[in-house]
Amino acid sequence: MMNLGQLKDEGPVRSAPGFCFEHYDQIGSTNSYGLQKARDGHPGNLWVRSDIQVTGRGRRGREWTSESGNLFASVLLRVDVQNEKIVQLPFVAALALGEAIERATGAHNLAQLKWPNDVLIDGQKVSGILLESESGPNGELCLVCGFGVNVSHHPDLGDYAVTDLRSMGYMCDPSQVFDALAQSFARWLETWKAASGFEEIRSAWLRRAVGRGKSIRVRLSNEEFSGVFIDIDQMGRLIVKMDHGGERLVTAGDVFFS
Repeated sequence: MMNLGQLKDEGPVRSAPGFCFEHYDQIGSTNSYGLQKARDGHPGNLWVRSDIQVTGRGRRGREWTSESGNLFASVLLRVDVQNEKIVQLPFVAALALGEAIERATGAHNLAQLKWPNDVLIDGQKVSGILLESESGPNGELCLVCGFGVNVSHHPDLGDYAVTDLRSMGYMCDPSQVFDALAQSFARWLETWKAASGFEEIRSAWLRRAVGRGKSIRVRLSNEEFSGVFIDIDQMGRLIVKMDHGGERLVTAGDVFFS
């Protein structure tokens, strides 16, 4: 179907009930494979992991370096398309990953979060999260959330300072990070499904947020502006106090610290 390597024996991750798992030695893209599984009728709650990605990608179609030694995994969900809380899922993903990295490394207060879903260590990007979706045959949303974690090495991303866990002195392996991620994601997903679940997620995310109360630059597709990072609202939108007064809500964009 698509650049599939050998399917490895991947037993269920403890403390992640209700999910199934596939682990390959090589795949084109875990996100693309997850969406294809949805088209083929998979009911969701599927984790796909690969040791190598041949055609990995990041946000806005950027190439994502996918060599062995790092973690590449995606989770397929089927979500009611009427659920307005879908825009909150990037914060669920980032929070789960930050927590998982700390559990895998055994280091507390290690991971910081940068809006909307970057995980940083000492101000350096250590991962990428990519959410993609398609409409399902019954009106539901088939959503895939992909995680790339720099465990053993890292690429040069130009505008961003980047690192990996090994360079920071943490000798964990991709399997340890994945097991912790599957557990954390399952737990925070259940929190998110509760009526007031995002308030708990928002509070936990803000406790890890980097740059709050400080000057930032926000790069949109057609403009760039500066201001002060004040907060995020109930939909996860960035609230920026503008240099000339007033506030601006940002739904999507890249944030840089001044």
